[in-house]
Formats: sequence, structure tokens, C-alpha cells
Amino acid sequence: MTALEIRDLVKTYPVRNAFGRVSGEVRAVDGVSFTIPAGGVYGLAGESGSGKSTIARMIMGLTAPDSGDILIDGVSILGQRERALVQMVFQNPGASLNPRRTVGQSILVPLAAHGFAGDRRGRIGDLLDMVHLPRNFADRYPHELSGGQKQRVAIARALAVSPRLLVLDEPTSALDVSVQARVIDLLEELGRQLGLTYLFISHDLSLMRNFAQTVGILYLGKIVETGPVAQVFQDPQHDYTRLLLASVPVISAEEAAMRPVIPLINGEMPTAEELMALRAGLNAKEPAR
Repeated sequence: MTALEIRDLVKTYPVRNAFGRVSGEVRAVDGVSFTIPAGGVYGLAGESGSGKSTIARMIMGLTAPDSGDILIDGVSILGQRERALVQMVFQNPGASLNPRRTVGQSILVPLAAHGFAGDRRGRIGDLLDMVHLPRNFADRYPHELSGGQKQRVAIARALAVSPRLLVLDEPTSALDVSVQARVIDLLEELGRQLGLTYLFISHDLSLMRNFAQTVGILYLGKIVETGPVAQVFQDPQHDYTRLLLASVPVISAEEAAMRPVIPLINGEMPTAEELMALRAGLNAKEPAR
């Protein structure tokens, strides 16, 4: 059974000149399609500006796509304000938690918003148990917690309304390496216990290799390569995938042997706006037919 299906998703943004006039458009997401089976972990990898977070925002209903469709359990969720089936864990837990609310008050927000009628205090305690935090943490404020503890609270809040899908947008990038491993272990445990499906968005391919089952490589708004993690990492077919894998830091000879060897590339990959300008320049130079 398919938990999430993305069909030919497109999102463009206008490009304005120095006078504020629209001079073109950038395709932040350009015809992206993929599916995640129930209980699966799909990794969406790519560097900053590739369109990863834009896709996440469209799934969450924070940004409307220009075209395409998003289906949860085979039902389109476009235009629906009710998104309890899908929740999101953000990159920086310190920024996603209100510093003026206690942990319990932060977890209570989605419960109240979705009309939870049971024992709310007991439900908050159960959610803290799930993420391996003491129940008395409900009375603490975010500044009293470590980064890893804050992210566990963010996960508990996301689980409050029993979602089917969690969108994880760089959920460990703000954490120390040892804390990252514990958070990933927690997510794997919760996935098994609750039957969760994950969309894991990250630029950390080392983490992707150990957590995701299937990976999609996103470059300038397009998925340029996709497949089982082991297959893509061992035998990358696209030049951009090889470049990403060759850039992964290694700490052993075994890891170095697994990394693709490619010629050094000077400079950085162009942004979508730079690529649009380059194409416009080339088209202007073409002779009339």
C-alpha cells in the first residue's frame, strides 16, 4: 500500500529585476514524482536550493503547488486544511518550540487544535514516554533542555495527533553527531512501533545511507536519480549523484574505497536563477530560423 504519492509536482517563483518588474521565473520544483510505501523511509537528498524544503512545504499545505498532486493513502490532500495524517519535524528544534510555552503546553497545541477530548495531561505524558523523556519534562521550558531533548519534544508534538506520515526536514543537522545517532535510533524505533512512514529530507548522505530505504537525488528542482539506497550509493548513474557522493567526508580506508573518484570541479553548481539567465543568454545568441 502506498502511503504518500507525489505526482508531477511543479512550483515556480517570479524573478524580478532592479525595478521590481517580473523578468522571468525560477522552477524551484520541476515535475517531481515519487511514492513511499506504508512504513517506508524515502530519502530526498540534494544541496541547499535544490527544492527539498519547497516540496516539504507543499506536502504540509504551507505552499500551494502550481500543478501536480499530493495523495495520502490514495486520496488527494490538495485544498484540504485538515492535515492530521501528515506532520513535520523541523530542522532547528530551538526555533520550532515557543520559548514562552512549557513542553506540555507546546504538545497540547495540536491536541487542542484537533479537538482531542480525552485526558490531555495523560496523553502528554504518554508522548514523552514514547520519546524517552521523563513525564515531569512537561513543566520545563525549552531553554532548560539540550538540543537533543528539544528535538525529542518536537517529535512528541508531531506524534500527538497520530499521523501516518512524518516529514523530517533536516531533523538532525543542528545536533552533535552522537546526539544525531540517538535521534535516528528513536525514529527507527517509533517507525516500527507505530507503523510510521517517513519522508527524510537531508543533505547528509552518510545519514541517508543508514536510515533511508529508497533515495531520490534532487538537483535544480528535478529528481535526477532514484532507487534503493544500496544501489544508488554503490553504482550512481548521474554525474550529480557521483559528485555528491564524492563530497562525503570519510574516516576510514573502507569508506574511501566506496566513494566515487571523479575529476575535481572548480566552483559551485549554478543556482536555478543563474541557470535560467545562462539559458536566456544562449537562446539570444541562436540565429533566427
